[in-house]
Amino acid sequence: MTSQIWLNKENIVVCILKYEPRKMKTIREKALEAARNRSVFRACDVRDATDPRSTLRRMAAEGEIVRVGRGLYALPDAEVSANHALVQATKRYPGGVICLTSALFFHEIGTQMPYETWMMRPDRKVTLNREFPIRFVYCTGAAFTHGIETHRIEGTEVRIYSSAKTVADCFKYRNKIGLDVATEALREGWRAKRFTMDELWKAAGVCRVQSILQPYMEMLVQ
Repeated sequence: MTSQIWLNKENIVVCILKYEPRKMKTIREKALEAARNRSVFRACDVRDATDPRSTLRRMAAEGEIVRVGRGLYALPDAEVSANHALVQATKRYPGGVICLTSALFFHEIGTQMPYETWMMRPDRKVTLNREFPIRFVYCTGAAFTHGIETHRIEGTEVRIYSSAKTVADCFKYRNKIGLDVATEALREGWRAKRFTMDELWKAAGVCRVQSILQPYMEMLVQ
């Protein structure tokens, strides 16, 4: 908005306001903004755009962005972190929580280098995309909701279980990942002070593995 002020012949102040219309961003500009804010984005991340999918496909064909998966796009030179797979999993399968060895890797507990992403879900309403290596485990109620943390990775909010809940889950699902992985997570997590015994004991109660964890915990504090 601009204004002009002057005195007329009768010495009366005259003020004229001129409104300049705001320049609206194009869908392309909004898509590039979403790409700069996130390492990986979807059509729904393009704000205030009714149906940007055709624009995204055209931008991908022209090389402005790249398609990194079904419905997922990124800038050609996007910087990705060591936890990039967690971002992709969150985008592909919203509603889940990163767990087990993937959560251990994020919290820097132990030596596990998962080649696939582990995710906890409260239901089985997912369609697997074979382009992306992922494993699911399922639970409901407090066993699902307890210990969820939200971390911002590459501009995306990723839900990951806390260190204590992750260790408890490792013992609960020891038949899937191995008891040696669970005991290493307990030992290294305690050594790195990633959790307190109270936090771990509470998580073990939620996961119903207190009787299994108790002797291992006792050995740690001896």
